[in-house]
Amino acid sequence: MRILTSNSNEQIWHDLYSYTELPDALKPLNEIANNLWWVWNHEQTQLFSELAPKLWKETEGNPVALLQRLSKKRINVILADEELMAKIHCAHELFTDYMNVEPDRTRPSIAYFSMEYGLTNILKIYSGGLGVLAGDYLKEASDSNIDMTAVGFLYRYGYFTQTLSMEGQQIANYEAQDFTSLPLTPVTTSDGAPMVLEVPFHDRIVYAHIWKVSVGRIPLYLMDTDIPANSEWDRSITHQLYGGDWENRMKQEYLLGIGGILLLNKLGVRKQVYHCNEGHAALINAQRLVDYIENDKLEFNEALEVVRASSLYTVHTPVPAGHDYFDEELFGKYLGHFSQRLGISWQEFIDMGRTTPGNNEKFCMSTFALNTCQEANGVSLLHGKVSQMMFAPLWRGYFPEELHVGYVTNGVHAPTWMATEWKEFCHEHFGPDFVKDQSNKAIWSKIQQVSDAKIWDIRKELKHKLVDYIKSQYTDNWLKNQGDPSKVVTILDRINPDALIFGFGRRFATYKRAHLLFTDLDRLEKIVNNVQYPVQFVFTGKAHPADGGGQGLIKHIIEISRRPEFLGKIIFLENYDMRLARRLVTGVDVWINTPTRPLEASGTSGEKAEMNGVLNLSVLDGWWYEGYREGAGWALTDKRTYDNQQYQDQLDAATIYHLLEDEIIPLYFAKNSKGYSPEWVQYIKNSMSQIAPDYTMKRMMDDYFDRFYNKLATRSDTLTKNKFSEARKIADWKKEVAAHWDSFTVESVTLASKSEFQTIVGEDYVVEVIINRKDLKSMLGIDLVYARENSDNHRIELVSTEAFELKKEEGAKLYFELKRTNAEFGHLKMGCRIYPYNPALPHRMDFAYIRWVQF
Repeated sequence: MRILTSNSNEQIWHDLYSYTELPDALKPLNEIANNLWWVWNHEQTQLFSELAPKLWKETEGNPVALLQRLSKKRINVILADEELMAKIHCAHELFTDYMNVEPDRTRPSIAYFSMEYGLTNILKIYSGGLGVLAGDYLKEASDSNIDMTAVGFLYRYGYFTQTLSMEGQQIANYEAQDFTSLPLTPVTTSDGAPMVLEVPFHDRIVYAHIWKVSVGRIPLYLMDTDIPANSEWDRSITHQLYGGDWENRMKQEYLLGIGGILLLNKLGVRKQVYHCNEGHAALINAQRLVDYIENDKLEFNEALEVVRASSLYTVHTPVPAGHDYFDEELFGKYLGHFSQRLGISWQEFIDMGRTTPGNNEKFCMSTFALNTCQEANGVSLLHGKVSQMMFAPLWRGYFPEELHVGYVTNGVHAPTWMATEWKEFCHEHFGPDFVKDQSNKAIWSKIQQVSDAKIWDIRKELKHKLVDYIKSQYTDNWLKNQGDPSKVVTILDRINPDALIFGFGRRFATYKRAHLLFTDLDRLEKIVNNVQYPVQFVFTGKAHPADGGGQGLIKHIIEISRRPEFLGKIIFLENYDMRLARRLVTGVDVWINTPTRPLEASGTSGEKAEMNGVLNLSVLDGWWYEGYREGAGWALTDKRTYDNQQYQDQLDAATIYHLLEDEIIPLYFAKNSKGYSPEWVQYIKNSMSQIAPDYTMKRMMDDYFDRFYNKLATRSDTLTKNKFSEARKIADWKKEVAAHWDSFTVESVTLASKSEFQTIVGEDYVVEVIINRKDLKSMLGIDLVYARENSDNHRIELVSTEAFELKKEEGAKLYFELKRTNAEFGHLKMGCRIYPYNPALPHRMDFAYIRWVQF
């Protein structure tokens, strides 16, 4: 018998993690590394870089991984370096002092829920603007001493890493995160075991480990289902951000909403206001309703009053298609058991997510949020108006501009996005306490007294840093995907810090119109190849893996950038993340934004640029609709000339070329004998003094308190006092109105004027209405409504409303009167609408019963 010369079973491996144990003298570094405070305190990132410069680069700026990998030899060198040890001691003192500040108890406490958070490039739990905004919000909450707790997901793979093929095709790579080397800590029980959250799904329990990210003073709790206790089917819930099919999205939003509240309950966290950052988190209110019904023994309508009074929904999309809709069958599979727990029928429950109750619409998370949140807001002035139009069908009888849907224009966390050079500048010229009062225009105005040369020198230094970064980070990638090394050499040679550099960085959705610049390639070729006035364009961005149009646009730009006449003049940088974003918004000269109006809800990349003396060239949409100031940037009109989008794109492209050729490029190169353009510097000064202060996260945070949080907390407190007595009263009042709404009659409507329905401007007239309430016990109110038909779209548009005065009450009869002086001219529409009146309501949309009356 032949003896085999090889015999082995399958290899068996166990993961073994080996880390450096820091000596006591260096352990304060662990405290700092495991709190994201270092992200926006760049002196601390510089400190970590000094510990081991090469390792800092290898870990992509991850201090936790850096400390884990420090060699004994390097540790000894650090310990022997008195200057470095003094810096470590000083950093820890600053951190400790910062953390020891108590929350501001004069402001309401907040629970904040978001599907993504952009806090740092090393923690890949974000995809783009929505997440970065949420991350900035937590940072400012920390700086402003807000009592806030945030909830989200810890994604194993997060959003994808972008690479490019030789042909310029986007490749989406999903890379697993090593949680043990990230600035987060597992939440444990009293015996040191990992805390396990049990979330009841319709037919099983889904388990989640909980991780805590310390964002300065703010705790962010992240759920992680990728654990052995779950099936493969459920482990993948927290694998990818915005990945998988609609059922996976349903599971994610169920876990974020239902699981998010169960998580806070398990942690013993209760807050005054609950804030849904987008409709993804809307189901928090389903669980909160259940909690009040099962724990506090409230009826459904009473619980709804309490939940609504403490809830805010922020919408970030300007079109109905951007919201999440679920088929009734799929929604019922996961939420079917909830109607029984709520004490209502299935039809009543699913109708809470429908614009028109009783039909076959899909369940919309945003509609459910609007029906369970007292307040709602868009993210810019214009988007607030767009949102009112978008949501108007939910409150028929009211015009869009009458709705309670408000706005808070997005801002950015200046300490995160402002270059170190600018922060030092602000400290020197605006004072050491500038950050605490960073929305004060009077402080920013001091830049007008600073020498032009100093401003120009900062901008020049930051441009050099950007160019150096591009060359160091992208040379290897270009060698891999360009094919011809000589072309890479040409690109590197042509990247010119003395050129006028334009930046374009955002998600590559087709409505962002990154293609506008390439509408007339002959004209563009002349612009970028003018030896006297060198100009370069830097593009970056990711397209969603399912967005073929966005991916095609990236490929198109890369193909153009490889043409001989554009080589090194049009540059595409792959894998847009927070680290690259910060380099771009600090290093380019002009930031371009060209969305199809009005599809940019806000946009914040241009605001980040504002913090760094980078000028904006943008469509008057989103935040720029409010922010633009003449002499501080450039704008494309918010008005449409053509209904045909292709024609509009061509016109907008021509406008951009005109601005480049006749205004922007000549202004930049109008240099004096000292080598800079005084006119350009004046634009920078105007931009930073007149625009930047209005778009800080500090201003945004204050707006949320002033417009929403304060009144929510006050009303919520009123409704929950004395065992929810006020909530019960309002619920009973609504029940009585609903039961008898059809019983009252309008006995007469009288218009007293010289000629009925024909009035003269300036003429006085009186309208009288008599109502018999009959079985209705509640008080009523009446509006006189004036409207006019828009001749372009035939839409009935509001002109004005005036409230009638109740003159007397006799039994069930109400006598109303309105005296008015006509101030309108032309063909108007006039109507009377009756509504239930209760001063305890926060706004009319809270109980939007309306009856229009025939004259």
